[in-house]
Amino acid sequence: MTDVGGIRLHEGMTDVALRPWSEGDLDLLRRNNAPELMEHLGGPETDEKVVSRHERYLRGWRDGSSQMYAIVTPEHPEGVGAIGFWPRDEGGRALFEVGWTVQAAFQGRGYARAALALVIDEAGAADAARPIAAYPRVDNEASIALCRRAGFVLEGVEEFEYPKGTWLASNVWVLPAPGPATA
Repeated sequence: MTDVGGIRLHEGMTDVALRPWSEGDLDLLRRNNAPELMEHLGGPETDEKVVSRHERYLRGWRDGSSQMYAIVTPEHPEGVGAIGFWPRDEGGRALFEVGWTVQAAFQGRGYARAALALVIDEAGAADAARPIAAYPRVDNEASIALCRRAGFVLEGVEEFEYPKGTWLASNVWVLPAPGPATA
């Protein structure tokens, strides 16, 4: 890892950095709300919900409830997508859930893979004893392939309600905890 101006770059992969979510990222979140990107998440949200999500991402940094990041590159400091993690309890098992999106124009360049490697490091630094889980829809082949390449283990399929009122089958991918608790 290389730290450049407070932004962590993942060496040996596509030049990708994670920038903590900021007030100026509302436009990035609006671009991420495109139909092709929201296909596996129940479709695009209203602008009111996007603004609410933006506030939730900012609040997560303030209160420690989540860590969302803009995925940036040297050519696109405004961001090409978003990634982050937050605590989740799954049947008494403490996990970090991770979620991501890369805008369609930037897919297929390794940005998601590099960003996932960086966010896995961040989650491990937050709590090395906590496994990381991802829940891509069963038909989201790109995210399934990303989970597999990152070393996640498929634990099964579950029905999840997201957004509210929409139940869809999702894979349960879990990356085992990298080590003992750091605290």
